[in-house]
This record gives sequence, structure tokens and C-alpha cells, in this order.
Amino acid sequence: MDRPTTQRPADRQGERGGLHARVLAELGPAIASGAYPSGTVLRIDELERRYGVSRTVVREAVRVLEAMHLVESRRRVGITVRRTEEWNVFDPAVIRWRLAGVDRPRQLRSLTTLRTAVEPVAAGLAAAAATPGQCRELTVRAAEMAAAGRAADLDAYLVHDVAFHRAVLTASGNEMFARLGDVVAEVLTGRTEHHVMFSAPDPEAVTLHVRVAEAVRARDAESAERLMREICVGALRELDVLSP
Repeated sequence: MDRPTTQRPADRQGERGGLHARVLAELGPAIASGAYPSGTVLRIDELERRYGVSRTVVREAVRVLEAMHLVESRRRVGITVRRTEEWNVFDPAVIRWRLAGVDRPRQLRSLTTLRTAVEPVAAGLAAAAATPGQCRELTVRAAEMAAAGRAADLDAYLVHDVAFHRAVLTASGNEMFARLGDVVAEVLTGRTEHHVMFSAPDPEAVTLHVRVAEAVRARDAESAERLMREICVGALRELDVLSP
């Protein structure tokens, strides 16, 4: 007969982590979508019963939401949903949750407008600051995007598209721009996952990515900035069609 196994502390910690992630995966999107409007008070005991988890698990999830500024906890009051203006709207999880809700069109437009303001400047800076290795990465990623586009492989295209834009932001040499890599990644991923893009990558957009890589490698800051602006403006035009 097999002997019963004893759950180790590490196993129990992993279990709690999974439960806290499950609570976050349900409660976070509910708050971000407006199901719990600003000022709504949530109580620990109610959340325990709703999700069938312990008080410790609920508190762990709430701590994460507090770090995102979605909620605040007060003794003898409970957990209060904060005003949208106070949220950490650059947190990748908050972006992901908002893109999954009914406010997706406005969110996509807001985030794409941010990209239009930042990425062209980053591309221009990259033309001056990119290392040879970063230039090679941009060239390789653009070529991989082109190959995935020809194959109409949206999953592969997304991987290389995200990597390309991260590389541009990093190659700019500006640490503030580089930190926006996660934001851009969530925007691009959200467009794909929620089908807010055409069924196959736009060949013109693919060509523009290749030309940005070439401009950065040629140290042509003016062209790199102009071409990246064309990419971002094209993304805005695409939203006009697919998510008006």
C-alpha cells in the first residue's frame, strides 16, 4: 500500500499562490471593467465566501490591488475601490484587464495615442544610440515579422512585433522609454487576443518595420522617427475601422 504523502510548506505556499492568482484574475478585471464602481466597499469576509478561499489569500490579492492603486484598505471601513484617476494605468495587469472589458475601444485608442507620442521619438534616439547588437536585433526581428506575415501566422508575428518594439524603446538609451516596453507589449497582445486587427498582418506595416530597422542601422534619425510615426498612425487608422 502506498503511504500517504505529507504536504510540504513549499507545496502549501504554491497552493496559496495559485488561489491568490485566481482571486486576482476574477476580482481585478471586475474592478477594472467598472463592475465595482469607484467608492464601492468590499469586505474581506464577503470575498472569502465568494471565492471560497481563506482570509490570508484574500489579503494577499488585496495587497496586489492596493499596489496598483485600484483599491485602498481602511480599518473598520473595508476595501474601497479608488477613483479611476488614481489607478496605476501603466501597470501591465491593469492594461490587460481594461482591454478585456467593455471600455476596450477607448483604452486601445488612448494607449495607441501614447505610442504615437513616444515611439517615433524613441526610434529617432535609437538611430543615434543603438549598439551594433541592438541594430542586428532590430534587423532580425523585422525579417522574422516579414516571414510570419507571409505565412499569416499571427501568433509568431505578435512575438516578433513585441520584441521589435521593445528593442526600439530600449535602444533609445532612455530608461523611461525602455520601461514602456511592457505597456506596448500589452497593447499589441490585446489587439491580437481580442481580434482588433486584420486577419493577416498589413504588408505595408511590415515593410515600415523593415525600413525603421534600416534607418536605425544607417544612423538616420529623421527617417527612423518618420517611419515609426507612420507605423503608429497606421495603427490608429486601423482602430477607426475595427474598433470605432
